[in-house]
Amino acid sequence: MRKVAIAGFGAIGKVLAGRLLDASMPGFELTVIGARDPTRTRAAVEATLKRAIPVVLSTEIAGKADVLLECVPTPAFRSVVEPALLAGMTVITVSGAALLDHMDLADVAKKGGGQLILATGAIVGLDAIRAARLGRIDSVRMVTRKPPKSLATAKQVVEDGKDLLTLTAPECLFKGTAREGARRFPANVNVAAAIALAGIGPDKTELEIWTDPAVERNTHRVIVEADTARIEVAIANVPSDDNPGTGRITALSMLAALERLGSPLVIGT
Repeated sequence: MRKVAIAGFGAIGKVLAGRLLDASMPGFELTVIGARDPTRTRAAVEATLKRAIPVVLSTEIAGKADVLLECVPTPAFRSVVEPALLAGMTVITVSGAALLDHMDLADVAKKGGGQLILATGAIVGLDAIRAARLGRIDSVRMVTRKPPKSLATAKQVVEDGKDLLTLTAPECLFKGTAREGARRFPANVNVAAAIALAGIGPDKTELEIWTDPAVERNTHRVIVEADTARIEVAIANVPSDDNPGTGRITALSMLAALERLGSPLVIGT
């Protein structure tokens, strides 16, 4: 039985905890939850899960389990992940945007005997893009299109003072590289960061971010031109109830990555 810790008890963390406790993930046991405010989160955990689970500061979760499912706010990413990796834990995250600014954590994982896994998250096709990278990739272009409510609280939108909820037509909020997009929309473009890391890097991956009142789902379309294939992938994710900017499939992607750790049969590269 592998012991599992969850850092963060928001939209993603609640789903992860619920699934780990409902016997749908055999071989894994939820033993601790990390939070910025343990007292307040402890009450939320008991109210949501109907049982008591130990809650500690997220920065003190290192060494308290075998695997860490990381879902804390972007600014707290390193303070939680680094000590866990140094303690030899396997860390599963979908925080691709945060990882772009902390790529040295791969060296930290090697030093501590841990492993850092960037789960697929809210996109498809990473396995094909990783394979194409072993040949030659000429270009990668990604277009993200979300309803206004999914981007209304994005960092750049708030700084610009935009009220997206009054829009009646699509508007392009960003066009540039995946790296710059991750800095301006750190909580909204983890998908672009994952695509960039799987392929030709954040400075060569082209990104557009649109808000569109006509769409109801968070959609992503990726086109890859390579010497081995032309790859086109698209996904339309149902937004989660607690956080419209996060798709329901994101938490399940983390669970799929966790399941893969203990599976005798692995599907996909």
